[in-house]
Amino acid sequence: MDPRAAAQAGPATPTTANARRTPRRAAIDVRANLTLLAVVTLATALQLFGLPFLLREWGMPALLLIVPLVVSTPMHWGLIHEAIHGQLFAARHLNEGVARTLAIAFALPFDAVRFGHLMHHRFTREPFDRPDVLDASRPLWQVLPGYYGRLLGGLYAGELVLPLLAFAPAKLARSLVSRAIGAEGPAGADVQRLFASFAADPARRARIRRDWLLSLALFALAFYLYGTWWPVLAVSMYLRGVWLSLADNLPHHGVALDVPGRSRNFRVARVWQGVLMNHHLHRLHHQHPTLPWTALPALALETRGEKNAGTDAKADAQTDAIDPAYFRSALRQFRGPGALDAATAH
Repeated sequence: MDPRAAAQAGPATPTTANARRTPRRAAIDVRANLTLLAVVTLATALQLFGLPFLLREWGMPALLLIVPLVVSTPMHWGLIHEAIHGQLFAARHLNEGVARTLAIAFALPFDAVRFGHLMHHRFTREPFDRPDVLDASRPLWQVLPGYYGRLLGGLYAGELVLPLLAFAPAKLARSLVSRAIGAEGPAGADVQRLFASFAADPARRARIRRDWLLSLALFALAFYLYGTWWPVLAVSMYLRGVWLSLADNLPHHGVALDVPGRSRNFRVARVWQGVLMNHHLHRLHHQHPTLPWTALPALALETRGEKNAGTDAKADAQTDAIDPAYFRSALRQFRGPGALDAATAH
């Protein structure tokens, strides 16, 4: 994890500190990361530059290539995520450089995404970090559109326009962010202050503006290359955004605050583990955020063995239960808040 960014994200809460248990170390699997990086680079090049050529040559059959493009989404985000935690490469400058390039190619504001993710780790399931908890003081017809809109790509859409705050006056950006984050909960004032300070930071604002303009130029070129086929690029961007939006809060949806890591694990077929970069083992990631993604399956087996041997006395009922299915749970979010309760998630 980037120590400077982690420090700027604020002090760890007791809940997250306890959930991490004893720090563990594992070697970064550079070969696996380079393999996925090659796959994502190829997919990005295909989406932005190759597909328009193939559409003109093959016509409608080329639309089938959208499927692997969308399936590559968790790998694209997963590589950025590993770099945020300093687990993509050993060198810090490589982590940041590669992650920033990947973020630009995904039209994501890297500095904002990194800061937000580190805040998410330090203040997991605090009021600002509970999109699945609706405002009980407002009628459902007012809050449900936001809930479902977020699942249907709203999260990604918000990240696309978030850099506009970096073009607004710093005082206005600070005010808007403070209002959006709020100050609820025991750590609410600290969370609000940290986000507001980030929004007004001159160096970060400059980097966000630069990266956004690079993304804008990249996608403007791509739309130009698509020509009359431009809706295909728009649809592929939207579908990738939907995947990102569905997966974002999935491991935390409905999780109680006293659950270790304030997160849950899922089960997936082995063939999906590399594609998801073990995002389904999210509780373990929150408990051991400095472990590379390739080390999580072995840790899961070890943890399961400890429970079977009865050595983990603090394991809660949700942990002991069979992990719910990842993709089924992702779709179950459309049933509304509370749909992923332990009793109904399998």
